[in-house]
Amino acid sequence: MNKYEVTVILSAKLEEEERTAAIDRVKSYIERYNGTVGEVEEWGKKRLAYEIQHQADGFYYLINFEGDSETPNGVESELRIFEPVLRYLVVKKAD
Repeated sequence: MNKYEVTVILSAKLEEEERTAAIDRVKSYIERYNGTVGEVEEWGKKRLAYEIQHQADGFYYLINFEGDSETPNGVESELRIFEPVLRYLVVKKAD
């Protein structure tokens, strides 16, 4: 199993319950593609470098997970169409 991390920026328009539900859904995507969710860090609301969808702020989350080589592709395909996500980045961690 390889180690990965995904950084997710959620819309600043979401309430706390909606953000929690969105992160739970991201975790379910990881598990759906044979991944194991590790630590989830909430970095809070931060200013974006440039506006995305007319929004200047976003909520940042870092999720560590393990999975096979197909897990990141599956997660990315789901995040690409998940509306509350403004941006995401999946990175393989060095061993």
